Amino acid sequence: MLESILEANLINLTILVSGLVYLISNALSESLVERQEKILGAIQESEERLQQAIVKLAESEKQLEQAQIVIESIKKDAESTAKQVKSAVLSDGKAEIERLTVSAKSQISTIEAKIRKQISDYVVTLALQRVNTQLEGKIGPKIQQQIIDRNISKLEY
Repeated sequence: MLESILEANLINLTILVSGLVYLISNALSESLVERQEKILGAIQESEERLQQAIVKLAESEKQLEQAQIVIESIKKDAESTAKQVKSAVLSDGKAEIERLTVSAKSQISTIEAKIRKQISDYVVTLALQRVNTQLEGKIGPKIQQQIIDRNISKLEY
C-alpha cells in the first residue's frame, strides 16, 4: 500500500509537473512570441527610417551638387562681368586720357599762338619806338610837318 500511495503521489506529481511545464511553456512561448514580434517590429521600423534617411541623404547630396553647379556658374559669370567692367573702365580711361591729351595740346597751341602774337606785337612796338626815336633825331620839325601833311592828304582822298 505504501507503495501504491507513493506511486500515486509520484504519478500525481509527475502529472502536476508535466501540466505546470506545459502551462508555463505555453505562457513563456506566448511571451517570447510577443517579444519577438516587438523586436521584429522595431527592427522593421528602424530599417524603414534607415531607408528614409538614405533617400533624404541622396536628395541632399543631389541638392548640394546642384548648388555647387550654380555657385560655379555664378563665379564664372562674376569673373566674366569683372573682366568686361575692367575692359570698359580701361578703354574709357584710355579714351579720356586721349581726349585730355588732345585738349591739352590744343590749349598749348592756343597759348603759344597768343604768346607769339604778344611777342610779335612787343617787337613791333619796340621797333616802332626805335624808328621813331631815330627819326626824331634825324628829321627836323620841317620834314616832320611835311610827312604829316602828306599822310593827311592821303587820308582825305
